[in-house]
Amino acid sequence: MMKSERIDRVELMRTFVRIIEAGSLSAAAVQLNTTQATVSRRLQSLETLLNSKLLLRTTHAMKLTDDGERCYQHARRVIDAWLALEDDMHAADDEPPGVLRVRAPHAFGQQQLLMPLVHFLERYPTLTVEWMLNDKIVDFLSDNIDCAIRVGVEVDPATVSVLLAEVPRSLVAAPGLLARHPPISEPQQLSAVPWVAISTFYQHEVTLSHVTQGWRETFSIQPRLSTDSLYVARNTALAGLGMALVSSWTVEEDIAAGRLVEVLPQWQASALPVHLVYPWARYYPTRLRKFLDLMREVMPQVTGMRIPQAK
Repeated sequence: MMKSERIDRVELMRTFVRIIEAGSLSAAAVQLNTTQATVSRRLQSLETLLNSKLLLRTTHAMKLTDDGERCYQHARRVIDAWLALEDDMHAADDEPPGVLRVRAPHAFGQQQLLMPLVHFLERYPTLTVEWMLNDKIVDFLSDNIDCAIRVGVEVDPATVSVLLAEVPRSLVAAPGLLARHPPISEPQQLSAVPWVAISTFYQHEVTLSHVTQGWRETFSIQPRLSTDSLYVARNTALAGLGMALVSSWTVEEDIAAGRLVEVLPQWQASALPVHLVYPWARYYPTRLRKFLDLMREVMPQVTGMRIPQAK
Protein backbone atom coordinates (compact mmCIF):
# COMPACT_ATOMS: atom_id res chain seq x y z
CA MET A 1 0.00 0.00 0.00
CA MET A 2 2.84 2.38 0.82
CA LYS A 3 4.32 1.79 -2.63
CA SER A 4 1.11 2.82 -4.41
CA GLU A 5 0.89 5.95 -2.27
CA ARG A 6 4.16 7.18 -3.74
CA ILE A 7 2.87 6.98 -7.31
CA ASP A 8 2.37 10.42 -8.91
CA ARG A 9 -1.27 10.10 -9.86
CA VAL A 10 -1.33 13.37 -11.82
CA GLU A 11 1.57 12.10 -13.93
CA LEU A 12 -0.23 8.81 -14.52
CA MET A 13 -3.33 10.66 -15.71
CA ARG A 14 -1.26 13.03 -17.83
CA THR A 15 0.39 10.03 -19.49
CA PHE A 16 -2.96 8.34 -20.07
CA VAL A 17 -4.39 11.47 -21.70
CA ARG A 18 -1.29 11.78 -23.88
CA ILE A 19 -1.65 8.14 -25.02
CA ILE A 20 -5.23 8.77 -26.11
CA GLU A 21 -4.55 12.09 -27.80
CA ALA A 22 -1.30 11.02 -29.47
CA GLY A 23 -2.92 7.82 -30.74
CA SER A 24 -0.37 5.28 -29.49
CA LEU A 25 2.01 4.50 -26.65
CA SER A 26 5.04 5.09 -28.87
CA ALA A 27 3.81 8.53 -29.99
CA ALA A 28 3.02 9.43 -26.37
CA ALA A 29 6.53 8.39 -25.34
CA VAL A 30 8.07 10.71 -27.95
CA GLN A 31 5.92 13.63 -26.85
CA LEU A 32 6.65 13.00 -23.18
CA ASN A 33 10.37 12.56 -23.89
CA THR A 34 10.47 9.14 -22.29
CA THR A 35 10.48 5.49 -23.35
CA GLN A 36 7.58 3.38 -24.55
CA ALA A 37 8.29 0.98 -21.69
CA THR A 38 7.83 3.80 -19.17
CA VAL A 39 4.55 4.85 -20.79
CA SER A 40 3.33 1.25 -20.74
CA ARG A 41 4.32 0.90 -17.09
CA ARG A 42 2.43 4.09 -16.17
CA LEU A 43 -0.66 2.83 -17.98
CA GLN A 44 -0.49 -0.45 -16.08
CA SER A 45 -0.05 1.41 -12.79
CA LEU A 46 -3.13 3.53 -13.49
CA GLU A 47 -5.17 0.45 -14.40
CA THR A 48 -3.99 -1.23 -11.18
CA LEU A 49 -4.87 1.81 -9.05
CA LEU A 50 -8.34 2.00 -10.60
CA ASN A 51 -8.75 -1.78 -10.75
CA SER A 52 -10.06 -1.45 -14.28
CA LYS A 53 -9.01 -2.11 -17.87
CA LEU A 54 -8.77 1.25 -19.64
CA LEU A 55 -7.42 0.34 -23.07
CA LEU A 56 -7.84 -2.60 -25.41
CA ARG A 57 -4.73 -3.00 -27.56
CA THR A 58 -3.78 -5.16 -30.50
CA THR A 59 -0.69 -4.96 -32.68
CA HIS A 60 -2.27 -2.36 -34.97
CA ALA A 61 -5.12 -0.76 -33.01
CA MET A 62 -6.04 0.79 -29.71
CA LYS A 63 -9.53 1.32 -28.29
CA LEU A 64 -10.85 2.86 -25.09
CA THR A 65 -13.04 0.71 -22.87
CA ASP A 66 -16.13 2.31 -21.30
CA ASP A 67 -14.13 2.73 -18.09
CA GLY A 68 -11.29 4.18 -20.15
CA GLU A 69 -13.60 6.78 -21.67
CA ARG A 70 -14.81 7.82 -18.22
CA CYS A 71 -11.23 7.91 -16.96
CA TYR A 72 -10.15 10.09 -19.90
CA GLN A 73 -12.89 12.65 -19.23
CA HIS A 74 -12.06 12.77 -15.50
CA ALA A 75 -8.32 12.92 -16.18
CA ARG A 76 -8.75 15.91 -18.50
CA ARG A 77 -10.63 17.75 -15.76
CA VAL A 78 -7.97 16.88 -13.17
CA ILE A 79 -5.16 18.10 -15.46
CA ASP A 80 -7.03 21.33 -16.18
CA ALA A 81 -7.52 21.83 -12.44
CA TRP A 82 -3.82 21.19 -11.85
CA LEU A 83 -2.89 23.76 -14.52
CA ALA A 84 -5.20 26.26 -12.86
CA LEU A 85 -3.54 25.60 -9.51
CA GLU A 86 -0.05 26.05 -10.99
CA ASP A 87 -1.11 29.32 -12.61
CA ASP A 88 -2.72 30.55 -9.40
CA MET A 89 0.44 29.85 -7.41
CA HIS A 90 2.47 31.92 -9.88
CA ALA A 91 -0.09 34.69 -10.37
CA ALA A 92 1.41 36.98 -7.74
CA ASP A 93 4.86 37.08 -9.36
CA ASP A 94 3.48 37.05 -12.92
CA GLU A 95 5.70 34.13 -13.90
CA PRO A 96 3.75 31.53 -15.89
CA PRO A 97 5.46 28.12 -15.66
CA GLY A 98 5.72 25.23 -18.09
CA VAL A 99 6.22 24.61 -21.79
CA LEU A 100 4.31 26.35 -24.58
CA ARG A 101 4.29 24.42 -27.86
CA VAL A 102 3.77 26.66 -30.89
CA ARG A 103 3.54 25.76 -34.58
CA ALA A 104 4.44 28.60 -36.97
CA PRO A 105 4.89 28.87 -40.76
CA HIS A 106 8.48 28.50 -41.97
CA ALA A 107 8.86 32.00 -43.36
CA PHE A 108 7.40 33.89 -40.39
CA GLY A 109 8.91 31.54 -37.85
CA GLN A 110 12.46 31.88 -39.17
CA GLN A 111 12.46 35.63 -39.58
CA GLN A 112 9.49 37.86 -38.83
CA LEU A 113 8.51 36.53 -35.41
CA LEU A 114 11.88 35.67 -33.92
CA MET A 115 12.51 38.95 -32.10
CA PRO A 116 8.99 39.10 -30.56
CA LEU A 117 9.56 35.50 -29.42
CA VAL A 118 12.93 36.41 -27.87
CA HIS A 119 11.36 39.35 -26.00
CA PHE A 120 8.56 37.05 -24.79
CA LEU A 121 11.06 34.58 -23.36
CA GLU A 122 13.08 37.38 -21.76
CA ARG A 123 9.89 38.68 -20.13
CA TYR A 124 8.98 35.25 -18.69
CA PRO A 125 12.21 33.45 -17.65
CA THR A 126 10.38 30.45 -16.10
CA LEU A 127 8.67 29.66 -19.40
CA THR A 128 9.98 27.40 -22.16
CA VAL A 129 8.78 27.51 -25.78
CA GLU A 130 8.96 24.72 -28.34
CA TRP A 131 8.97 26.66 -31.64
CA MET A 132 8.07 24.26 -34.44
CA LEU A 133 8.12 25.45 -38.05
CA ASN A 134 5.67 23.64 -40.29
CA ASP A 135 3.15 24.88 -42.86
CA LYS A 136 0.90 21.82 -42.61
CA ILE A 137 -2.51 21.85 -40.95
CA VAL A 138 -2.25 21.19 -37.22
CA ASP A 139 -3.85 18.28 -35.38
CA PHE A 140 -3.60 19.84 -31.93
CA LEU A 141 -4.27 16.67 -29.94
CA SER A 142 -2.13 14.12 -31.75
CA ASP A 143 0.66 16.65 -32.43
CA ASN A 144 0.57 17.90 -28.80
CA ILE A 145 0.49 21.56 -29.92
CA ASP A 146 -0.86 24.37 -27.72
CA CYS A 147 -1.41 26.91 -30.49
CA ALA A 148 -0.52 27.64 -34.09
CA ILE A 149 0.04 30.72 -36.21
CA ARG A 150 -1.68 30.11 -39.52
CA VAL A 151 -1.59 32.22 -42.64
CA GLY A 152 -4.32 32.32 -45.25
CA VAL A 153 -6.02 29.05 -44.37
CA GLU A 154 -9.66 28.28 -43.76
CA VAL A 155 -10.71 28.59 -40.14
CA ASP A 156 -11.63 25.32 -38.44
CA PRO A 157 -14.89 25.80 -36.47
CA ALA A 158 -13.66 23.20 -33.96
CA THR A 159 -10.93 25.62 -32.82
CA VAL A 160 -10.66 29.11 -31.40
CA SER A 161 -9.29 31.37 -34.12
CA VAL A 162 -8.13 34.94 -33.38
CA LEU A 163 -7.49 37.24 -36.36
CA LEU A 164 -4.21 39.05 -35.67
CA ALA A 165 -3.15 40.75 -38.88
CA GLU A 166 -3.02 40.33 -42.64
CA VAL A 167 -0.20 40.06 -45.17
CA PRO A 168 -0.38 42.07 -48.43
CA ARG A 169 0.85 40.26 -51.55
CA SER A 170 2.66 41.38 -54.68
CA LEU A 171 2.66 39.94 -58.19
CA VAL A 172 6.28 39.90 -59.37
CA ALA A 173 8.47 38.71 -62.20
CA ALA A 174 12.10 39.04 -63.21
CA PRO A 175 12.81 41.69 -65.88
CA GLY A 176 14.33 39.03 -68.14
CA LEU A 177 11.13 36.95 -68.03
CA LEU A 178 8.96 39.95 -68.91
CA ALA A 179 11.30 40.87 -71.79
CA ARG A 180 10.59 37.51 -73.44
CA HIS A 181 6.82 38.16 -73.56
CA PRO A 182 4.54 40.85 -75.03
CA PRO A 183 3.78 43.82 -72.71
CA ILE A 184 1.08 43.03 -70.14
CA SER A 185 -1.75 45.52 -69.68
CA GLU A 186 -4.59 43.42 -68.26
CA PRO A 187 -4.93 40.34 -66.01
CA GLN A 188 -6.11 37.88 -68.67
CA GLN A 189 -2.76 38.24 -70.46
CA LEU A 190 -1.07 36.73 -67.42
CA SER A 191 -2.28 33.24 -68.40
CA ALA A 192 0.28 33.18 -71.23
CA VAL A 193 3.24 33.77 -68.88
CA PRO A 194 5.07 30.96 -67.01
CA TRP A 195 4.23 30.83 -63.29
CA VAL A 196 5.60 29.60 -59.99
CA ALA A 197 2.68 28.58 -57.77
CA ILE A 198 2.61 28.57 -53.98
CA SER A 199 0.42 25.51 -53.60
CA THR A 200 -0.81 26.52 -50.15
CA PHE A 201 -2.55 29.58 -51.59
CA TYR A 202 -2.97 29.17 -55.36
CA GLN A 203 -2.32 26.42 -57.88
CA HIS A 204 -4.25 26.65 -61.16
CA GLU A 205 -6.00 30.02 -61.05
CA VAL A 206 -5.48 33.48 -59.62
CA THR A 207 -7.96 36.23 -58.74
CA LEU A 208 -6.99 39.92 -58.75
CA SER A 209 -9.03 43.01 -57.88
CA HIS A 210 -8.60 46.50 -59.32
CA VAL A 211 -7.33 48.83 -56.60
CA THR A 212 -9.67 51.75 -57.35
CA GLN A 213 -12.54 50.29 -59.39
CA GLY A 214 -13.01 47.09 -57.43
CA TRP A 215 -13.34 44.92 -60.54
CA ARG A 216 -12.36 41.28 -60.06
CA GLU A 217 -10.63 39.13 -62.65
CA THR A 218 -9.96 35.40 -62.36
CA PHE A 219 -7.65 33.69 -64.83
CA SER A 220 -6.05 30.27 -65.16
CA ILE A 221 -2.32 29.59 -64.88
CA GLN A 222 -0.03 26.70 -65.82
CA PRO A 223 2.76 26.60 -63.22
CA ARG A 224 6.23 25.49 -64.24
CA LEU A 225 6.86 24.83 -60.54
CA SER A 226 4.56 24.35 -57.56
CA THR A 227 5.97 24.70 -54.04
CA ASP A 228 4.77 25.15 -50.49
CA SER A 229 7.76 27.39 -49.70
CA LEU A 230 7.53 31.16 -49.91
CA TYR A 231 11.31 31.39 -50.19
CA VAL A 232 11.46 28.90 -53.06
CA ALA A 233 8.80 30.89 -54.93
CA ARG A 234 10.69 34.15 -54.42
CA ASN A 235 14.07 32.67 -55.40
CA THR A 236 12.80 30.93 -58.53
CA ALA A 237 11.01 34.14 -59.57
CA LEU A 238 14.36 35.91 -59.17
CA ALA A 239 15.92 33.26 -61.41
CA GLY A 240 13.34 34.03 -64.11
CA LEU A 241 11.57 30.67 -64.00
CA GLY A 242 8.12 32.21 -63.71
CA MET A 243 5.90 34.93 -62.29
CA ALA A 244 4.87 34.56 -58.65
CA LEU A 245 2.34 36.00 -56.23
CA VAL A 246 4.19 36.34 -52.92
CA SER A 247 3.98 38.11 -49.57
CA SER A 248 5.08 41.68 -50.26
CA TRP A 249 7.61 41.79 -47.42
CA THR A 250 9.73 39.08 -49.07
CA VAL A 251 10.28 41.07 -52.30
CA GLU A 252 10.33 44.74 -51.25
CA GLU A 253 14.12 44.95 -51.50
CA ASP A 254 14.16 43.00 -54.78
CA ILE A 255 11.66 45.41 -56.33
CA ALA A 256 13.59 48.45 -55.06
CA ALA A 257 16.84 47.05 -56.49
CA GLY A 258 15.26 46.18 -59.85
CA ARG A 259 15.81 42.44 -59.46
CA LEU A 260 12.04 41.94 -59.66
CA VAL A 261 9.27 44.01 -61.23
CA GLU A 262 5.82 44.42 -59.71
CA VAL A 263 3.39 43.43 -62.48
CA LEU A 264 0.09 45.30 -62.92
CA PRO A 265 0.38 47.13 -59.57
CA GLN A 266 -3.13 48.54 -60.06
CA TRP A 267 -4.41 44.96 -59.71
CA GLN A 268 -3.95 43.31 -56.31
CA ALA A 269 -4.55 39.87 -54.85
CA SER A 270 -6.39 39.77 -51.54
CA ALA A 271 -4.19 39.98 -48.45
CA LEU A 272 -3.70 36.77 -46.48
CA PRO A 273 -5.23 36.68 -42.98
CA VAL A 274 -3.00 35.68 -40.06
CA HIS A 275 -4.71 33.83 -37.19
CA LEU A 276 -3.60 32.43 -33.87
CA VAL A 277 -5.45 29.15 -33.52
CA TYR A 278 -5.82 26.89 -30.49
CA PRO A 279 -8.20 24.09 -29.48
CA TRP A 280 -11.26 24.61 -27.30
CA ALA A 281 -10.58 23.72 -23.68
CA ARG A 282 -12.14 24.09 -20.26
CA TYR A 283 -9.08 25.99 -19.06
CA TYR A 284 -6.38 27.94 -20.87
CA PRO A 285 -3.00 28.15 -19.07
CA THR A 286 -1.57 31.57 -18.35
CA ARG A 287 1.35 30.90 -20.71
CA LEU A 288 -1.08 30.55 -23.63
CA ARG A 289 -3.04 33.65 -22.65
CA LYS A 290 0.19 35.67 -22.31
CA PHE A 291 1.34 34.51 -25.74
CA LEU A 292 -2.01 35.48 -27.26
CA ASP A 293 -1.72 38.95 -25.69
CA LEU A 294 1.76 39.30 -27.16
CA MET A 295 0.69 38.23 -30.65
CA ARG A 296 -2.29 40.60 -30.61
CA GLU A 297 0.02 43.44 -29.70
CA VAL A 298 2.99 42.85 -31.99
CA MET A 299 1.63 41.06 -35.05
CA PRO A 300 0.19 44.11 -36.86
CA GLN A 301 3.52 45.91 -36.25
CA VAL A 302 5.71 43.13 -37.66
CA THR A 303 7.40 44.08 -40.92
CA GLY A 304 5.19 43.17 -43.87
CA MET A 305 1.96 42.86 -41.89
CA ARG A 306 -0.86 45.27 -41.27
CA ILE A 307 -4.07 45.64 -39.30
CA PRO A 308 -6.85 43.74 -41.12
CA GLN A 309 -8.65 46.01 -43.57
CA ALA A 310 -12.44 46.24 -43.65
CA LYS A 311 -13.87 44.19 -46.50
